[in-house]
Amino acid sequence: MDRYGTDVLSGDWKVPKRGRAVETAADLGIVVEEVTTQWCGEIVTVDRDLHTVTLEDRRMKRRTFPLGAGFLLDGRPVILTPPITNAGPVRPTRTASGSIAVHDAKARVARASRIFVEGRHDAELVEKVWGDDLRIEGVVVEYLGGVDDLADHLRDFEPAPQRRVGVLVDHLVPGSKESRIAQNIMKSPVGKHVLIVGHPFIDIWQAVKPERLGFTTWPKVPKGIDWKKGTCQQLGWPHRDQADIARAWKHILGGVRGFQDLDPALLGRVEELIDFVTTE
Repeated sequence: MDRYGTDVLSGDWKVPKRGRAVETAADLGIVVEEVTTQWCGEIVTVDRDLHTVTLEDRRMKRRTFPLGAGFLLDGRPVILTPPITNAGPVRPTRTASGSIAVHDAKARVARASRIFVEGRHDAELVEKVWGDDLRIEGVVVEYLGGVDDLADHLRDFEPAPQRRVGVLVDHLVPGSKESRIAQNIMKSPVGKHVLIVGHPFIDIWQAVKPERLGFTTWPKVPKGIDWKKGTCQQLGWPHRDQADIARAWKHILGGVRGFQDLDPALLGRVEELIDFVTTE
């Protein structure tokens, strides 16, 4: 019999019994044990976006687990929850792009010109870093389903001298499919009103400096494996379904505070596009 009067020889005694675990904040420094693996260690990191907790054992080895049930604290079952933090809002003096912040300024009426980006994540990253500047300039960012559809989008948009289009493309390197599509468009009749630039990364995730996320380099994912899922797998992040990928991106985007967190290969290209579509 254990301290709760339970016969430990009946059933799986390592798994906390339903109804007995209590919610406990995963505060840094407390020592818990993950019951399935019997990994015991001090809580050193809690990631709210990924909903994970990292434990460090006495040998300084670390392992990451999902927050929730399945832990013991002082021998008693607990459900780990993110710690409570209190942070008051602070009005920044500069925008995320490094420009001087203009508080309470009204957004300019949208220009006819546009910036197209290849994916939703690209659009969200551009919005986070350059959003304040783009609203003041009146520039709208639209995302494409993929670069394969770029020619159709441009045909519908009908670029003109006062209706320019700047396009940001992933993996725009010599010999790539993206490069061939860009070259064909630039040689077309609308090419003089369109600027297509790109970065060398397979995915916009790689434009975020890995140091900001706690690792030194982005993993190399073998060909034939979905890049996002493969990246999450190698980093030890959940990667079973699209919801896991969405949480991973939220975590990555959360690590971006401003332009200093991005690779220069992306910074220069976005600035080029803004200059192109705002030139009168």
